[in-house]
Amino acid sequence: MAEFRPGSADQDELRQDLLSHGILVASGVAGLYGHSATFDDIVTALDRMVTAAAAGDRPERFRFPPLLPRAYLERNNYLESFPHLAGTVFSFDGGNDEASEQAARATRGEDWSEFQRITDLVLTPAACYPAYPAMGARGPLPEGGVTLDLGAAWVFRHEPAGDPARMQSFHQREVVRLGAPDEVCAWRDTWRDRAAALLGSLGLNPKVDVATDPFFGRGARMLAASQRQQQLKFEILVEITDPEPTAVASFNYHQEHFAHTYGITTFDGATAHTACLGFGLERITIALLRTHGFDPTAWPAPVREVLWP
Repeated sequence: MAEFRPGSADQDELRQDLLSHGILVASGVAGLYGHSATFDDIVTALDRMVTAAAAGDRPERFRFPPLLPRAYLERNNYLESFPHLAGTVFSFDGGNDEASEQAARATRGEDWSEFQRITDLVLTPAACYPAYPAMGARGPLPEGGVTLDLGAAWVFRHEPAGDPARMQSFHQREVVRLGAPDEVCAWRDTWRDRAAALLGSLGLNPKVDVATDPFFGRGARMLAASQRQQQLKFEILVEITDPEPTAVASFNYHQEHFAHTYGITTFDGATAHTACLGFGLERITIALLRTHGFDPTAWPAPVREVLWP
């Protein structure tokens, strides 16, 4: 099995504490963990908290699987901007002889990848991605736009690390807004304040900051600079491990990108704008455990009342 990539001493200590207390279950692969009942109860409570906070927006509820058609990733230009994070699905392609040889090589610990071929599926890197083609296929948005509640979706980012807060597979609790530019921007600003208040009520001392995505390649610096200058991405940061605070929620304003790609229009035929809000439920859970201790029954009463009213 692969060894964990080293993180800071503080990250290593936290990971070992979470494992030794049985909060997380090691897999032997960096950034891939099982969840104990204690951990899962906190994740579930956070999901419920976001659902309650979003209820006033009267969102439409959608749930999508953790797999995405590969064509969506290609159309989104994800492979241009984030090829280092993508996870593709391969499957066996061969006959009886190839199957036997594949099994024999695997048993001997040899490379058997030549018997696998790429499929039409990829691992979903962002919970909102399947929502945009679905909304484009439905026709023009109603007047006032649409808000979507996409639930706590499993997503994948290929960034193995020793930091337990940087998982490869995790829950992204996402809400999406589609509509005219002023509607989308107002929603994004409202939720930026609302999300910070929610995390503050959990005793996490959140900080809001302008941020950029981890773009790849020669144009990465230029794309990041443009994103920061236009303030298209905000993150909410909390202290988990040294030396830097960790982003536990993010807000992305896509402008016309997804609407143009999938033909999403407003009620009057204009190209819609979109934005999304994502809470990293595992990261918030780890922040809570680091801040308040590994026994949630002993957490401060105000925090428990928010999570388990």
